[in-house]
Amino acid sequence: MDDFSTDGTTTIALKSGAGVYAHTRNWGYGGAIMSGLSLTRNSDIVVTLDGDGQHNPNDIPEIVTPILKGDADVVIGSRFIKGYGNLNAMLVALSFNLGHKLISDPQSGYRAYSQEFLNNLILKDNGFGITAEILVKARKMGYRIVEVPISCDGNNLKMDNHMDIFRGGAGIIAKTISWRLKVGN
Repeated sequence: MDDFSTDGTTTIALKSGAGVYAHTRNWGYGGAIMSGLSLTRNSDIVVTLDGDGQHNPNDIPEIVTPILKGDADVVIGSRFIKGYGNLNAMLVALSFNLGHKLISDPQSGYRAYSQEFLNNLILKDNGFGITAEILVKARKMGYRIVEVPISCDGNNLKMDNHMDIFRGGAGIIAKTISWRLKVGN
């Protein structure tokens, strides 16, 4: 899913043999996630990873294993289990986990989803709040969420790339609270 990038992502991916769906304008992080998940709803398992270089595709087998074993519906690749992460992500994790079982890295974009979960998910947030929306809705619908450790290129984890701690972090915390207070899907 190429969200109207200007760095040649589509060309590079196509030359590498990947199938690419590209937006003709920037829809935002959440818009890209919604488009990608919508296009792949018929897949047994869908894996998402951010295109900013911090996630290692070699971790995909670990990400999908809990779903393949029937132990999870949503799998999060946690940067924190191996000691990566930053203050912004930690603050979001604190706000997300109030009153719930701990998820160390709810903001991670490296995830796997079962087909059943995706077929019952309706998304609305076109920004970075979609990471919280997905997990809040998974919890409310009773789906099993599991975390697995992933490796991470810490050089690409500076302030989660497009957000600073006040605007980005505060915005995601506000979205997290909003999604937790909403009733229904």
